Amino acid sequence: MQLHSFFNSSTSYRVRIALALKGVAFEVLPINLRKQEQRAAGYVAINPSAGVPLLTDGDFSLSQSLAIIDYLDATHPTPRLIPQDARERARVLELSDAIACDIHPVNNMRILRYLQEELGATEAQKNAWYHHWIREGLTAVETLLARHGHGAYCFGDAPTLADCCLVPQVANAQRMGCDLSAYPNALRVYAHCTAQPAFQQAAPANQPDYVK
Repeated sequence: MQLHSFFNSSTSYRVRIALALKGVAFEVLPINLRKQEQRAAGYVAINPSAGVPLLTDGDFSLSQSLAIIDYLDATHPTPRLIPQDARERARVLELSDAIACDIHPVNNMRILRYLQEELGATEAQKNAWYHHWIREGLTAVETLLARHGHGAYCFGDAPTLADCCLVPQVANAQRMGCDLSAYPNALRVYAHCTAQPAFQQAAPANQPDYVK
């Protein structure tokens, strides 16, 4: 397998966590989002979304992190990251979507770049935008964890898709200087996950394209 990835991309980070948890060997093919390499014609030809991650498995290529992790669950089912039980699955997807659909899309790099380069937002305004949507989104995540979370991870004593989504989002919020003190459940899960070898292996600082 090959994974087109950027070390600081939270969506790439999600997939790297899933691959590490499943013990799947893969080659990282770096795509530098800061240099907009994702918009190169050759890359767009294989990934019309013009983003990362992109997983290649033989002659099969797939973009979108949640679709990739679902594919990995089907092809490498141990450990399962999306439960098969209907209610457990629904809870995991609910929290995962709260991050992947509500927080990430309005705070990713291309949105922040558009705010500044096209709409003329200042650095302070960009940061205010980012912090606002982190507050909105993590407040919902914290409530879901308080109501339904249990065990060392988001939902139980084994990692799920929810943890694959939560860890990168918390890491990015910390990097952007957000005050996360109002989210003790999210921080507890984050601390537990990042102490585990698979999560450490997937961390941005341990990627071949990492730069400070």
